[in-house]
Amino acid sequence: MLPQAMTGSRPIYTPAQLHGFVEVESEERQIALEYLAEAWNTAEEDGIESRALAHASLFAALATLVRQHGEDATAELVAGLPDRIRAGEYNLDRSLQ
Repeated sequence: MLPQAMTGSRPIYTPAQLHGFVEVESEERQIALEYLAEAWNTAEEDGIESRALAHASLFAALATLVRQHGEDATAELVAGLPDRIRAGEYNLDRSLQ
């Protein structure tokens, strides 16, 4: 199971864009995150450094997005990440109120 802080991130899309499919997508993403967390923990237990895991995960995620949505759409998504990172969306230590 994932730490509670990981489950509190905001969705990428607005509620209007997700209307009618957010429940399925959210549940599937939660399950996917649980699988990834388990694999991550296993790799760390085997001595793989978290920095190497993070880089490999980013590469795999970006390559998958490029394959499924194309380079331009992926680049547009990634272009919005700096503001979201600075806003704390990926900070697992932040407190959600």
